This record gives sequence, structure tokens and C-alpha cells, in this order.
Amino acid sequence: MYTADVVIIGGGIVGSSIAYHLTAAGCKSVLVVDRESAQGKGSTGKSMGGVRAQFSTVVNIQMSLYSIPFYASFDERLGNPCGYRPQGYLFCATSEKHMAYLHTNYEKQIAAGLKDVRLVDGSEIRSQFPQLRGDDLIGGSFCSTDGFVDPYSAMIGFMTWASEHGATLWKKARVIGLSAKNGTFELATTRGMISTRTVVNCAGAWAASIARFLGIELPVEPLRRMLVPTEPFDQFPHSAPMIIDMSTGFHFRPESRGFLLAWNDPEETPGYKMDFDPEFIEKILTRAAGRVPIFENLAVNPKRAWAGLYEMTPDHHPVLGESAEVPGFFFANGFSGHGVMHSPATGKILSDLILTGKTDLIDATLLNFSRFTEGRTIYETAVL
Repeated sequence: MYTADVVIIGGGIVGSSIAYHLTAAGCKSVLVVDRESAQGKGSTGKSMGGVRAQFSTVVNIQMSLYSIPFYASFDERLGNPCGYRPQGYLFCATSEKHMAYLHTNYEKQIAAGLKDVRLVDGSEIRSQFPQLRGDDLIGGSFCSTDGFVDPYSAMIGFMTWASEHGATLWKKARVIGLSAKNGTFELATTRGMISTRTVVNCAGAWAASIARFLGIELPVEPLRRMLVPTEPFDQFPHSAPMIIDMSTGFHFRPESRGFLLAWNDPEETPGYKMDFDPEFIEKILTRAAGRVPIFENLAVNPKRAWAGLYEMTPDHHPVLGESAEVPGFFFANGFSGHGVMHSPATGKILSDLILTGKTDLIDATLLNFSRFTEGRTIYETAVL
């Protein structure tokens, strides 16, 4: 029987960040169990890698205000690169309703302490990016410290530092049983039995099945998201930010010598669908050319496109913190597409709650599991 003070189920970027933060705070007996032969085969390795503070709820803005500066100093802190590129996020509004929404969010962001966000008018967007179809653009919102990271590199950076300072990683260790008795958990894995007093559920899109071992119905479900990288394309500046067309939800950013295209298909239904649907390419290219006419000439290789899973909650906020029903069992689940960008804050919050029972980073009660039964859901509407 292997014993550890804290066992983290899931070795993606969230689990790795929690391992790092726990270890950095002095907890050396941390075991991370990952069911795959290599880290990052779940949602982390399939992420678009965007990081932003332009959210519509204060708690998400606060998590970004910790996470983005963390990424900016990641290489220095951890001795490993995370690929942070502060090229910004530009939300492009095509209606007064869009602008009113961005203005409301802007005021929340400024009040929460975000200094680098500003509202822009349509003429500025057209001047900066004449390649965009601009006749219907009336304005937008831009934050210069938003940008992108390399999710895989960040995950490896977290886990490498944690491993070098006392944490242990088990690969090929799928959890096949979990029970709690007298304040102690026993985990049955494909690599053997584990005993611990603290378990953290970081199983991503598979988190509900882990919680179910303990009789907890966790409202997290998988939703497929597909990404399409283009072949090399030099007719749009590679210094561009993430650009979001609010009229359709289409968004794109520079990636290597081409661009990475994304769009949330409203016809997508929940489920463990890991395959890429080739029909998606025509859908996304239609919306791409609608906003960026020169994208009509984009070359795309369907074999390079991929699908990953968002882990969705009913209010698009994560479930963080300790279970009231099963003390010692902690949630770090349901990031609804924001796991990579908020993994530094999540690591800090969970480490604080595990080691001291409180955190000053956010009001953690806002994101606890009981909010669903108590009618305290808070909806994030800025979901891409």
C-alpha cells in the first residue's frame, strides 16, 4: 500500500499546477496519478492555449489576475518555459448590444484591478487590421496582457518542478476504485493501492466518474471542441492578438507560420466524442472568410486538425474546494474551457484550501460544490 499526504487524480495542467503549489508551500508527500502513458493526453494537449482576463464575472477576472502574471514570470520561477506571448485578445463588436456587454465587463475588469484593458472604436480596429471585413465593426475591447501559452510546456514545467522538490508522478495509473472510511481514502489503481487522507479530483472531462465512486453526482459533462490549424499563411500579421468575431463566435490567433481557427458549433452535443469531424472545416472556413476575406485563400490539411473536450458545468464556472459530504475530497473540475488559463490560480487556491482551510485569492465559497443545490450559480457568459 503506497501512502501519501495528498493524492491528485489527473496529471494534466490543473493537477500539475496543484502539485507545484502544494510542493512549493512545503507539502512534499504529493502523489499525482495519471491514467495515460504520458501527461497531457486529455484536454491539456488539445487546448488552444489562450489566456485572458476579459471575463464577465469578478471571480474569473480575479483568477486571471493571478494566473497571467504567473505565466509572465513562469520561466524565471520554474526554470522551464511556458511560451507566454502577450499579444492580446481583441473582441470585435458588430452591434450596440455587443458594445454594451463589453462596456459592462470592462467596468468590472477595471474595478477588479485589471489595468491593461481598454475599449476601442471601429475605426481603430479597421486601421490596425485592414484585412478584416470592417464595415459592420462598431468597436471592441482589447487587453494587451492577454495572449497565449503553450499548454504542454506549462504542464511539464509545473510537474518537473514539483517532481524535483518531492512530488511523485505515476503514469499508467488509472483509478478503478475509490472509497472513504474514518477519514482515510483508499484508491485502487492499475498500478496498485494507495492510502491517503486527502484526494483532489483533477480528472478533467472524466471528473464525474471519479466523484461517483464516492456517491457524489458532479455536474460536469464533456463537450467536444474542434480546432483547425492552417498551412503557412503570411497575408495577415503574425503579431496579431486573438481576434474574436462577436457576431459569429469565430476566433483565431497566430500559430507557427499559420493560424489556429476556432468556433463553438452550437449544434454540438455533450459526449465523449474525441474524433474530428471533417465537415467542421467547411463550417469554420465559411465564418473565417466572412470576417477575414483573404482567408478564402487559406490552405487547411484536415489531417492536422483535432478535437478535444471541454469539461462543462451548468454555469460555466469551475467547482473548487472541499466536499461537504466527504471531507478530505477536493474538487478542481469543470473549467468550461478555461483550465489552462486558470491553472496557476487553481493551483494556488487548492493548495491554500488543502493546507490552511482558506484562501485570500478569491471568495472560494462562490465556486464550491454546494452552490448548485443552494441556487447560488453565477453564469460566465464570455465563453469561447
